[in-house]
Amino acid sequence: MPKFDEKGLIPAIIQDINTGEVLMLGYMNEESLEKTTSSGQAWFWSRSRQELWHKGATSGNYINVKEILIDCDVDTILVKAEPVGPVCHTGNRSCFYRNLDEV
Repeated sequence: MPKFDEKGLIPAIIQDINTGEVLMLGYMNEESLEKTTSSGQAWFWSRSRQELWHKGATSGNYINVKEILIDCDVDTILVKAEPVGPVCHTGNRSCFYRNLDEV
């Protein structure tokens, strides 16, 4: 069983299964993890809106899950996936598109 933090969340790193590129980091609770595993698409817990979030439901940029791994401490999830369109809300393919000195 994954180790959720005191807020009931676990970090979930999304990685493109074909390229290895890290696309985003989101947080899942027990319900979003269950929805992700049962639906084959990524679901998260939105910390800002305090609600479940089906990635792509509004934009059409779904994350189709191919494999879910967990780290050695069972407190971080790695989701290997095939994205449909850009993953970042800015329209970039990945949320990791800037160098630290650019911000």
